[in-house]
Amino acid sequence: MITEIQLSRKLTSQLLHLAQISPDAEICGLVSRKNNVPVQCYPIENIAEQPQNRFTLDPKQQIAAMKQMRENGEELFAIYHSHPTAPACPSTLDLEAATYPEALHFIISLNTKGILELRAFHIANQRATEVRVTLSLT
Repeated sequence: MITEIQLSRKLTSQLLHLAQISPDAEICGLVSRKNNVPVQCYPIENIAEQPQNRFTLDPKQQIAAMKQMRENGEELFAIYHSHPTAPACPSTLDLEAATYPEALHFIISLNTKGILELRAFHIANQRATEVRVTLSLT
């Protein structure tokens, strides 16, 4: 199991920006990798009935993103979402709803004073194990 990942500053900034521009509703999407390096963010509409505290990926957009990944020679690396008012830890709902056990789960919290927090977790069997995130120089 992966214990540490490196994200580019560009990809990290993009994820944090998406969360910032939606302070009242969870954002969500996919992150792809190519040659084992996270490369691309695929924002997907959150169609949950209560988007302020849960997320549901729009199925049509998710299928389109997965297709585009394959066409680009990429594969699924992570599923991301934000917590507008909660810490960057998996909620009970996150643990219960987690699919794709091979993918990481990025959670971005806006619940901090002036500093956004992005944490990564491996979720399987309703258990979360944190994965250390570092920024690459590229």
